[in-house]
Amino acid sequence: MNDTTVRADLERIFGPEGPLARAIPGYKPRPQQIEMAQRVAEAIRAQRRFIAEAGTGTGKTVAYLVPALLHGGKVIISTGTKTLQDQLFHRDLPAVRDALRLPVTAALLKGRANYVCRHHLARNLADGRLPSREDVHDLQTIARFARQSLSGDKAELSSVREDAPAWNLATSTRENCLGTKCPEYGDCFVMKARRAAMEAEVVVVNHHLFFADVMLKDEGMAELLPACNTVILDEAHQLPEVASLFFGTTVSTGQVLELARDIVAEGVAEAPDMRELPDAARRLDRAARDLRLAVSLKDVRVPAQQLLQDEHFEQALERLHEACLDARDVLRMAEERGEGLKNCAARAAELCERLHAWRSDEAAERVRWIEAYTHALALHATPLVVADSFRRQLEGRPRAWIFTSATLSMKGNFDHYRRQMGLEDAECASWDSPFDYPRHGILYLPLDLPEPNSPEHTEAVVRAALPVLRASGGRAFLLFTTLRAMRQAHELLGEAFKREGLDFPLLLQGEGTRTELLERFRKLGNAVLVASSSFWEGVDVRGEALSVVVIDKLPFAPPDDPVLQARLEAMRKNGGNPFMDYQLPQAAIALKQGAGRLIRDERDRGVLMICDPRLASKGYGRQLVDSLPAMRRTRSLAVVERFLLSGAEAAAA
Repeated sequence: MNDTTVRADLERIFGPEGPLARAIPGYKPRPQQIEMAQRVAEAIRAQRRFIAEAGTGTGKTVAYLVPALLHGGKVIISTGTKTLQDQLFHRDLPAVRDALRLPVTAALLKGRANYVCRHHLARNLADGRLPSREDVHDLQTIARFARQSLSGDKAELSSVREDAPAWNLATSTRENCLGTKCPEYGDCFVMKARRAAMEAEVVVVNHHLFFADVMLKDEGMAELLPACNTVILDEAHQLPEVASLFFGTTVSTGQVLELARDIVAEGVAEAPDMRELPDAARRLDRAARDLRLAVSLKDVRVPAQQLLQDEHFEQALERLHEACLDARDVLRMAEERGEGLKNCAARAAELCERLHAWRSDEAAERVRWIEAYTHALALHATPLVVADSFRRQLEGRPRAWIFTSATLSMKGNFDHYRRQMGLEDAECASWDSPFDYPRHGILYLPLDLPEPNSPEHTEAVVRAALPVLRASGGRAFLLFTTLRAMRQAHELLGEAFKREGLDFPLLLQGEGTRTELLERFRKLGNAVLVASSSFWEGVDVRGEALSVVVIDKLPFAPPDDPVLQARLEAMRKNGGNPFMDYQLPQAAIALKQGAGRLIRDERDRGVLMICDPRLASKGYGRQLVDSLPAMRRTRSLAVVERFLLSGAEAAAA
């Protein structure tokens, strides 16, 4: 079938009388969607690399699913999150498959931590030494689920919180999985998922799994890729960050503590007479905790050199390395006693190698940095550039690579993204949203706000937002670039609502899972949600529940981020312009993501309020504004109030 025939066939499928219109409720043909589908079809047929930016409402998921399913062969689709992965597999893919009446087999594949591990579940239930009654109850609930479930996917068990500690006792990791030596291997949920993926024509994964597999050859992707003729990477704007994570190396105190815990458990089961095992585990545990205590900071990222100059930290790091070496040597003596101890021995050896590599890594193309959490510490070595590493993944068997997102360019210029991902030879195309932004949206840039680095900025944002919230009747997201500003704004809004008698439910990121908060927000109908970066993307609230999105500052990456600092310095040395070539395009993409929360449906209307005076005062501000959807622009509060009140009146009528 030639390109002309394919284009005509797609016009029929996406047309007003086509199978999609007949099968999908509320479907409407969109020229942007048809054009994107045609370009994706051409890229798949020619086995090319294609970057497709499609604005909100284009229907990009269906635009790539239809040509991929029609072409046939093995297709891997990777999404940005597990939530989107589930949505694609359970909703979008079946809808398109049924509409086209194609007998396509599909499989959902997640990382092993998403599936119940029968071996670890049984072992920890039998052990009985659980931290709390809640853990006992959750673990028993998981055990009942495992006996009934066909998939073992934790997403199917809503009665146990996704972040419940019990899941750590009921799942496996790459490090502690026994593989073919496991007594439950024949009935393993992970292996069942892998086998289904091998047999399916369409496999849905997520970016973290995709890169973990490509790099670690762990979850089955190494087997899937060779047989695949099309790879589609949705929410592709996330790829540079995810790739940086997996093309680098990480050692965390959490990994060490988990190894210490498993040494004790496996020692009890396989070598109860070896006192050296619990002793080695105790030294590991103590050394990991001491390393965390050697750093007074929390919730920060710092260059490695900053802490390596600290004598206490250096000594604690040395003690951890010694404890890992001791544990490795003890486990080597015990590894013939059982598969569990053999696995622990391999993990200890790997930890020793990683720690040694991190401590001695002085490569110019990598940056060493440390991330401090409340109870843990992670040592990272991250490549400054991922393009070369990713380009190597593109080589090999000829296949089509499709990269798509609503935010990949800066006003249609893809140079930044192509450089990041090593996609200089990729074709690019961009389609604007079909939504009527000039009629349904307003971009409000309030007057007289202080500079974003001013101590009064957050207070001024809240003060400027209050009359907008009164006019909208709540129904707003307030998105902040830092957690500190988020918490301060939440406190100030609470005081203001009480003072002014505003009966708007006030929600805060962290008061529940993201899914729970969004569900509450939708049901309440007049809530105000205060959040940070995790709500800037992948959030879909349609209808009247959301009418205002307030963004406090332009989302430039923190200048003190060690990876960013190293990348910018490397660009300067190579004669580049770090701000124009890197920081500005990154900010434009992030800003478009935040703005994209506002209008999610053709009937939606609302106000995007950006409280950063640099949009008007700096030369680059116009470039950022021009990258946003084509909403009416105003600096008048009165215009905003009239717009919101007219919408409320129309809804009431």
